[in-house]
Amino acid sequence: MIDLYTWPTPNGRKISIMLEETGINYTVFPVNIGKDDQFQPNFLKISPNNKIPAIVDRENDNYSLFESGAILMYLADKSGMLINKSNSDEYFRTIEWVMWQMGGVGPMFGQVHHFVKYNKGKSNYAEERYSKEANRLYKVMDDRLSKHQYISGDKYSIADISIWPWTARFDWQEIDINDYPNVSRWYKEMVDRPAVQKGWQVPQNNQVIPMP
Repeated sequence: MIDLYTWPTPNGRKISIMLEETGINYTVFPVNIGKDDQFQPNFLKISPNNKIPAIVDRENDNYSLFESGAILMYLADKSGMLINKSNSDEYFRTIEWVMWQMGGVGPMFGQVHHFVKYNKGKSNYAEERYSKEANRLYKVMDDRLSKHQYISGDKYSIADISIWPWTARFDWQEIDINDYPNVSRWYKEMVDRPAVQKGWQVPQNNQVIPMP
């Protein structure tokens, strides 16, 4: 049993989607970041960086973990799913693209959300800089997906799970995802997965998955 501390954000949704895909039993503990729940002492014991998501594995001596990329890798190892450890090339391609998301897509798309959605007009320089970088990253994705069905290759993996929730904010980023046809194809395939649909609703919320 996994205790999942989360909120309906791209990083939070990575883990709820992963848990739904693997079928691991979990209990949800909402952390309302709009009310500063992430700064509560009990949460800081689990996630010292004040960020969601975080987990506690009750089946592994209450082992706690924070950082979404690390959690995805942990759950892949625990379940034996969504990463191929028997093939070194497939394994490292998956890790490569998870790291790409952690180092690029997450931080850069997050800056677009900050400046374009929430603080529009306050800094034209920042809006242009981060929007340009977001489009560059979509182009990288589009090129990759022109050659492979999924991000890390021809198999669905934690790389797809790590990236998709951020692309599901394309409307916030003022990106026309149809400008990137391979991303659009992959995005729609992801939306069709029941685990993605269920994971989107964790914790319970009224947000609708945007469609191109």
